[in-house]
Amino acid sequence: MADEVGLSKLTLAALADRLGVRQPSLYKHIDSMASLHRDIAVHAKRELGGVLARASVGRSGADAISAMSRSYREWALQHPARYEASNFMPASGDVEDETVSLAAIQVIADVLTAYRLEGDDAVDAIRAFRSTLHGFVSFETAGAFALSADVNRSFERLVHGFIVALTQWTETDIPQPAGLDQS
Repeated sequence: MADEVGLSKLTLAALADRLGVRQPSLYKHIDSMASLHRDIAVHAKRELGGVLARASVGRSGADAISAMSRSYREWALQHPARYEASNFMPASGDVEDETVSLAAIQVIADVLTAYRLEGDDAVDAIRAFRSTLHGFVSFETAGAFALSADVNRSFERLVHGFIVALTQWTETDIPQPAGLDQS
């Protein structure tokens, strides 16, 4: 239901109506909207981690990154509310949420080992991968790609550009911008 109406429009009243029960009956299963959002987020992260893992099985390097990227995009477009929830940070001390979040990130980290990235280089690459895909999918779902160029081609070019960047990731000396706090 969240994917149909959007996470921000999902209410306990609407959920109760959909299920054919009275809203107070939901409180036997759901503590609050916040807990429902948390449960959707955990489910979504687990699901997305599985999507990424299945996409990368038997692949490595550029092939794995391309397959994961396409699967990520497809899943996000098919499940917009779950995708939104998958980006929620786990609450401090929420072991289940932290575990599924790390499991999804670990799939990406495992694929990036083909590029021999370690430490901060690996963290930077994981952040770049997630940010690149999230940015594209966010613009796409918002209808921000109105220009005539083929969106699928643009996506493939984006992924290819990321893969090219990975081949030079540790060889590139990154200058520190003046005036930015480096902590």
